[in-house]
Amino acid sequence: MNYLLHLIVYFDIYLIVALSLNLVVGYAGLLTLAHAGYYAVGAYAYALLSVNLDWGFVPAVAVGILVSAALSLAVSLCSWRLKGDFFVLASLAVQALIFSALYNWHSVDAPLGSLRNLTNGPFGIVGIHRPSLFGYSIVSPIAMAAFASVVAALCALVVWRLSDSSWGRVLVAMREDELAARGLGKNTRLLKVQVFAISSGLVAIAGALYASHVRYLDPTSATLDESILMLSMVVVGGVGNFRGPFVGAAILVGLPELLRFLSLPDAQAANLRMLIYGLMLILMMHFRPQGVAGEYRVE
Repeated sequence: MNYLLHLIVYFDIYLIVALSLNLVVGYAGLLTLAHAGYYAVGAYAYALLSVNLDWGFVPAVAVGILVSAALSLAVSLCSWRLKGDFFVLASLAVQALIFSALYNWHSVDAPLGSLRNLTNGPFGIVGIHRPSLFGYSIVSPIAMAAFASVVAALCALVVWRLSDSSWGRVLVAMREDELAARGLGKNTRLLKVQVFAISSGLVAIAGALYASHVRYLDPTSATLDESILMLSMVVVGGVGNFRGPFVGAAILVGLPELLRFLSLPDAQAANLRMLIYGLMLILMMHFRPQGVAGEYRVE
């Protein structure tokens, strides 16, 4: 039962990640590889404030949202002039900078959270507090799963309202033809700053949920592999539609766990599971390049 509840929490976390990234990649048409960096920023903000200052979940997450949204300027300002592959490389550079800062910002003889040891480097942060609301600490697995589901539902509601609004339709117009959108009087530069700030703020919430659930945090949450996994969820589910992140998160969270139940030799089990997992993703994208929940085309 606890294993199932653990999977529910992970699905909720990655659902928020996929929903937030879909705003940038699917609706705005801007391919970014820096999403794991902003996810880690939200996680570290929550971890530091909960461990050092004993802050509750809401104020700690609010600070994480603000910091992550402010750092999103590093990518959104690049998008004003850089297009296509050049923008992807710029976002990759931001991802590498965030990971390097998290990995190297530590000193053995300085306390955690100080200017000399902000992240504790590769040793990570332990003893992160569980979420607490109104003096009540969410400790049990079923309470954590319910809490994560409520947070994910609220984030999904925000994304649905945004994508279904006139603001979301302008995003799609910018994706299809930015020059035409600008010709109609739309400020696409401001739009890019807004969508990156909203996306980074939402993924910071997912990072805080992860830190509070696992209660340990290190720089591996900000690796390029994590960014690729997040992007894969959006692509596999289907970009540019609201249901795609739900399907993508379910597949990429559930499929590796289902493969654990295959009767494979213990010595080769992990490698064989990854090979089968990769093959299934290749076949899926070959037969459904628009994503599992993408638009169906009759040819």
